Amino acid sequence: MSRYTGPRWKISRRLGISLSGTGKELKRAYPPGQHGPGQRKKLSEYGLQLQEKQKLRHMYGLNERQFRNLFDEAVRMKGVAGENFMILLESRLDNIVYRLGLARTRAAARQLVNHGHVTVNGKKVDIPSYRLKPGDVVGLRERSRNLVAIKEALNERAYLPNYLTFDENKMEGVYTRLPERSELPAEIQESLIVEFYSR
Repeated sequence: MSRYTGPRWKISRRLGISLSGTGKELKRAYPPGQHGPGQRKKLSEYGLQLQEKQKLRHMYGLNERQFRNLFDEAVRMKGVAGENFMILLESRLDNIVYRLGLARTRAAARQLVNHGHVTVNGKKVDIPSYRLKPGDVVGLRERSRNLVAIKEALNERAYLPNYLTFDENKMEGVYTRLPERSELPAEIQESLIVEFYSR
């Protein structure tokens, strides 16, 4: 099964979260389609778990197999499975590029990485799922530093997480430490995802 490439606004409205980060999709606070504005049937426990899983999966832009493999890895690690899972997702290269403000969305960050604009510790890496370790330095190749899209994204960056530092002159960011759960998306209830996969 390939990655979802359909209309993201429909997914945002169905799940009730902004996948672009702008919130424009949620102007209409009901699901898409001709039956969207009407009364919505109450979700079952399974429905709630599935919805939470889909929220997180679409938020980070993973297909089902990648998502499940990462979850299985998180379960094998020491500590709380749900938190481990969120930290593994947050440690992906495409996500860190997005968090540093080098791209407006995770999809744009994935494209930057795929096209070979991003370096890790001075070496070109074009794999969006590459997992960063604390201390890794994420930068841009020399020829990529003047890209208009990157400059516009940096100008619009409103927030830089505490587990990252960014040097405007070198156009480099450092993944200083693993994030804490309080620094990760609050709208996700990862316990429901653990329950979904534990069925």
